[in-house]
Amino acid sequence: MFDFSTVLSNLSDPVTLVLMAASASFGIVMGAVPGLSGTLGIALLLPFTFGVEPHQALLMLGSVYCGSEYGGSIPSILINTPGTAAALCTTFDGHPMAMKGQAQKALFTALIASIFGGLFGVTALLFLSSPLAAVSMSFGAPEQFWLCVFALTIIASLSSGNVLKGILGALLGLLLSCVGMDPVTAAPRFTFNTMELMGGVNVVPALIGLFAIPQALMLLRPAGARPPMAPYVPAPGVLWETIRDFCRRIWVAGLSGVIGVVVGIMPGAGGNIATFVAYNETRRFSRTPEKFGTGIMEGIMAPEVCNNAVVGGAQIPMLTLGIPGSAPAAVMLGALMTHGLKPGFALFTEQADIVYTYSVGLILSNLMILLLGCFFVRLFVTALKIPAHYLLVSIMAMSVVGAYSINSSTMDVMSMLGCGILGYLLIRARFGVAPLALGLILGGTLEEGFKLSLHLGEAEGNVVAFFFSRPQSLALIALTALSLIYSFWKEFSARKRAAA
Repeated sequence: MFDFSTVLSNLSDPVTLVLMAASASFGIVMGAVPGLSGTLGIALLLPFTFGVEPHQALLMLGSVYCGSEYGGSIPSILINTPGTAAALCTTFDGHPMAMKGQAQKALFTALIASIFGGLFGVTALLFLSSPLAAVSMSFGAPEQFWLCVFALTIIASLSSGNVLKGILGALLGLLLSCVGMDPVTAAPRFTFNTMELMGGVNVVPALIGLFAIPQALMLLRPAGARPPMAPYVPAPGVLWETIRDFCRRIWVAGLSGVIGVVVGIMPGAGGNIATFVAYNETRRFSRTPEKFGTGIMEGIMAPEVCNNAVVGGAQIPMLTLGIPGSAPAAVMLGALMTHGLKPGFALFTEQADIVYTYSVGLILSNLMILLLGCFFVRLFVTALKIPAHYLLVSIMAMSVVGAYSINSSTMDVMSMLGCGILGYLLIRARFGVAPLALGLILGGTLEEGFKLSLHLGEAEGNVVAFFFSRPQSLALIALTALSLIYSFWKEFSARKRAAA
């Protein structure tokens, strides 16, 4: 059980508040600049969190995650270009509304909707995490193995357009996780007689390379002319008018929040799927569905509430079962483990103060984003005008400094660059890097669960029965099979429709 006074003490620390505000601002900029993302922001900030307390580190990364989801709406509204993939639906009504001369109201609508969705998702995180964590207490070595397999199949199948490519990416990540000493026998593998590789591939430099370097190299591509920006003319009283109109349409926020949390809990689905579902369902229940796409508040509220509710929903399986519900949550999982925090029941019992400080702190983070969005919206709008070559240099510099600062090791920098080049080649070949990253993060846990299950099964006299007879294992095997079948069916249907 946790002490709520400790949570309040942690959150009232001035250093923690400053770190959260700075991280939220950084996240908004990462979401507002097309081509960047919250995943990139978390990966870049991750090595700079090792000098602070674990709860401060998680709050910094969580603030980046929340800020980027709101920031993605800014270019969607002003230049009709989504800052993040989940903000695509915001362009449908956000940009038309801005072109009518209501850019300020559209931005405030996105801000209020984002905060509502964020608070909705965090509330779900607070109330649903503990029961799910209690379920994880019954998991042994075979369940841990099948849980990792389930996580890998879901992320691999839903993070790219080709299921087989996603699975191959996950297998490549598992291969990278084999570098270093065997977790059971301590025998060295793929180390090439190099002491630096005895501990395996350092996860943090690898994540920086996989997510930061490809993004930087993509900026070298000629992107063409920048789309014209919608006129932004601030006027007094627009914020209160927007709040009043938002409250009149509160049913849209409630419906979209529920969809965001539910889809967020489903590992691998993420905000991309959730926002389309929320937009379509809101239009279906609307009395004037024909107005959607012409620039109405409901068309902005639905996707923005939804993609911010996904943030809380995606972290429920991440904290309780170690299954991230989205690509940013996958990087968050890596951060959790590198700070010595293992998802599951123990996290909510032995380290409850940290996890509840983080969960309650996300509420405070969303309120900070509300203040930042109200008072510094013009500043974040100017982020759209940052030249690509400045971004390229900044990302590369932060990547190298961040990778080196972890252990003051040149090998970490080389690992980061190697993973970066690998990630870039995978993206060019239309592979997703999220499956590879998750394979690297979960590889050790999967291997340890597999080998322990083998030894325990041999001790009981029947290895096959030990893997396939336990009720929890059978449930996870069934979910894994359903995930793969659904993914292949979905891909087959999409190709069939495209051919027709």
